[in-house]
Parts: sequence; structure tokens; C-alpha cells
Amino acid sequence: MNSIALLSAAKDGILTGSVYALMATGLTLIFGVMDIINVAQGILVILGAYLSYALQIHWHIDLFIGLLITIPAMFVVGIVIERLFLGRLKGPEKTAMSILVTYAVSLLIEGSLNMIFSVNDVQLQGWYVQKAFAIGSVHFGYIYVAGFVLAVALLSALYFMLYRTRFGVSVRASLADQTSAALVGIDVRRVSTICFGIGVAVTAAGGMIYGSTNAFNASSSYDLISRLLTIIVLGGMGSLGGAMVAGVGMVFVGDMVGVVWSPIWSSMSYFIILAIVLLFRPQGLFGKQMARVA
Repeated sequence: MNSIALLSAAKDGILTGSVYALMATGLTLIFGVMDIINVAQGILVILGAYLSYALQIHWHIDLFIGLLITIPAMFVVGIVIERLFLGRLKGPEKTAMSILVTYAVSLLIEGSLNMIFSVNDVQLQGWYVQKAFAIGSVHFGYIYVAGFVLAVALLSALYFMLYRTRFGVSVRASLADQTSAALVGIDVRRVSTICFGIGVAVTAAGGMIYGSTNAFNASSSYDLISRLLTIIVLGGMGSLGGAMVAGVGMVFVGDMVGVVWSPIWSSMSYFIILAIVLLFRPQGLFGKQMARVA
């Protein structure tokens, strides 16, 4: 294995992994606050990509400028989904039922996208999508670098919200113990609704970058959700930092396996590492030993 391959794998791990981490952070935030496993996150990413596609095709709006429309739009979509379907889930079966409910939501969105856009693959376009620059022997695509900057900016904004605002205090209290948070006057229901909206809103950015770097259709969501679930389980359910580390590490390891061994085993390596980690640390890399009290 030469140094160029190692540098390329490290580059892909950081640039691409950060975008996966952004999408997975929304998923783990939803689980941490609401005890809901949102298996619709993958199709919501694709919905975000299709919104960018529609703005580009019909109104010729640049992909990054379009985020000013798609991020708020996806936030509203998240609020509607939470209010209509998930806010009604209660009791000890809530987490298990959330899988069925969000899967049903996923199928509904997938069917709607197929009706509106057909099953043919599409890809987002822009002058920066196909262009790249080189540093030494390593090439950096403009869209990947821009995606990394966007992911860092949004993750930083999320961090600021969680640790520097009054609402963030409410979120972290709900992450730790919903019952205690309610006892001190926190409206856990409102916090849960807003967190779900935020968790869905970040899919607009992730979907735009994903749609710029991959041809996609509604069925692409199945590969996406398997990767995102792997990230949050590997990093630790409910751990935002764990999602970031796992997202970057997953892409890095996958690229290294593809270079050193075979591209066929690249995707499979994620699940092999996940199985090994869970054998020795069932709560994931950064998950807590004890479950949060609901």
C-alpha cells in the first residue's frame, strides 16, 4: 500500500465521512431525545436531494443557495411527521413501534417520489460538481470540499445550539432524563418536536451533497439508511460526538479495504467492524453503559 492511497483514503474519510456524520447526527439526536429510531431518515435525505433537483431544474436555483429554501422546508416536514405520526407513540413499546411507523412513512414518501420523478436515476449538476484541484498527488473535488465545509458549519451551529443556548440546556436535559427534565419545568413534548424537525432539516444539506456526488432515485434510501444506522450504533446511540467519529471512520476504513483488499468488501467492512465493536462494547464506542430513564 503506497502513501498516495493512504492519503486518498484519509481525504475521503474526512470529506465524505463528515457529510454522513451530519446526516447521522440528526438521526442520533432524534433517538437521544425521543427514543425513536427513524428508519425514514434515508428517504428524507433523498427527499432533500429531490427538492434541490426540483429547484435547480424548474427555477435554475444554485444548489447551495437552494439550501436556504430546502433546509426550512425539511424542518417543516419533520414537524409535520412528528405531530401526525410519532407524537402519539407512548409507553414501553414506543421505540419498537417507531420503527414500524417511520418505515411506513418511508414507504409513503418513496412511493410519492417515484410517482413524481419516476424511477430513473438523476444527479444534481453545478460547475463545481465535476471540477477538482490537486495538492501534490491527491485530488480534491470542489463539491466534496464544499460539502465538508457545509457539514462542519452545520455541526458547529448544532453544537452552539446544544451548549450555548437555553434551548440547548433543555435538549441536553431531555437527553439525560426526560422525567427529571419535565419535573423542572421543561416542555419535553415541545423539545422533542423541535429536535425531530432539526434532525430532518439536516437531511436537506446531506441530500444535496449526496445527490451531487451520486446518481440517485427513491430506492437509494435503502443503502443510505443502512449506513446511517451503522454509524449511530457504532458511535453509540444518542452520542453526537460518536456519530461524527463513526461517520469519518466508516468511510476511511471502507476506502482502505477497497484499496488494500477489494472494492467488493468495502461496504461489508462497515458491518464487520460494527459486529466486532459490539462484541466487546455493546453500547457502541461512545454510548453510555446504562440506558437513559424515559
